[in-house]
Amino acid sequence: MAEISHHFLSVEGMRLHWAEAGAHGAEARAHGTNAGAHGAEARAHSTNAGADADAPPLVLLHGLSNSCRAWSQVGPLLAQRRRVLMPDLPGHGASDRPDADYALHWYARTLARWLEALGIAEADVVGHSFGGGVAQMLLLERSVRIRRLVLVAPGGLGKGVGWWLRLASLSALVERLGQPFMAAATRLVLRAGRDGVTREEILELSRLNAQAGSARAFSRTLRDVIDWRGQRRAFRDRAGELAALPAILLVWGTRDRLIPIAQGRQFAGTLEGVRLEVFEGCGHYPHNECPEAFVRAVQRFLDDPSVPAARLEPPRALVASIERAERRTLGVLARGASARCDGGFDGTDLDRGAIDEARVPLRQRQHFLERIGGDDQDRRGGAADRDGLDAPLGDDAAFVVEGARPP
Repeated sequence: MAEISHHFLSVEGMRLHWAEAGAHGAEARAHGTNAGAHGAEARAHSTNAGADADAPPLVLLHGLSNSCRAWSQVGPLLAQRRRVLMPDLPGHGASDRPDADYALHWYARTLARWLEALGIAEADVVGHSFGGGVAQMLLLERSVRIRRLVLVAPGGLGKGVGWWLRLASLSALVERLGQPFMAAATRLVLRAGRDGVTREEILELSRLNAQAGSARAFSRTLRDVIDWRGQRRAFRDRAGELAALPAILLVWGTRDRLIPIAQGRQFAGTLEGVRLEVFEGCGHYPHNECPEAFVRAVQRFLDDPSVPAARLEPPRALVASIERAERRTLGVLARGASARCDGGFDGTDLDRGAIDEARVPLRQRQHFLERIGGDDQDRRGGAADRDGLDAPLGDDAAFVVEGARPP
């Protein structure tokens, strides 16, 4: 396994910490970042013989109230092929906890400045949970180009989210009074989740979250992205500002109780070129529960030269099904018009199925626009609503029209 070193760098007046492994690790020291997590000198590590010198660096972004240790099982494995950087987000881990607004765009701007300071203009990015939301916002930063994007059970693709996060977002009391309880709350939540997090990792993260300022960072971050109704920030909000998208891979566990996999299926089913990798039986942390399979899936995606970029348009199968339905609708309406002209149309010439069929194109178009616009259908966990428009779309989904399936 690749050796991990620790570094600090001052970004906009705050000290950011990151762990690093893999090829070109000496580059970090060229920027004066030779302090380890506890002030010790960072150890040197050589370039890996099997590393791809042309591969851009890989940046791994952890979730809310977590740290770079979230990647401890997969970071060294991914670093056998490339340079891997695992930052502690501001307000997390060993990074500073400034008195900031902790808005999603603030996180993205800070990370963009950090990458710019390291001389990294292009990177592949993996974001988990809240880190996935930060990664999406990072797409808007002009100083760094994201070549490929892996979103692991990310926020920002739907409304649904765990009830306890909704509850914690209701008041600023967590910020004012919650600091003494941060360590205990961290232990309680991680143990209840049982998502492959080791006892050692739970204890270390509890220690980090006991630091002053952690409750403030948690509360302000949470209230920016979640309220009592669910998630407040969504990919749709600023997708129109993007000239182009990178190739996108979604990784999701079928037993995720925090952010339901229905959101991933719907997103993959309504955006051309998005891949969905399903981890059967895994919860919210597939990289902890199935690290080797996770690494294989990510490496396969990052290394595949044929992976197309995602596009802000519906999948071809969905477009084709809409067009077929519209052609049939023209026939239905023509038959009705003909019947009226003959004076024989009394409302019974078209059976109920034909009438319903005539409505399908408009409903299907509305369905796609709502999906890409991210309505709140996933509050019901992706279940179908009364008229069937909320059936989740994905690789195995049957479309409303003709039961068409993606190729």
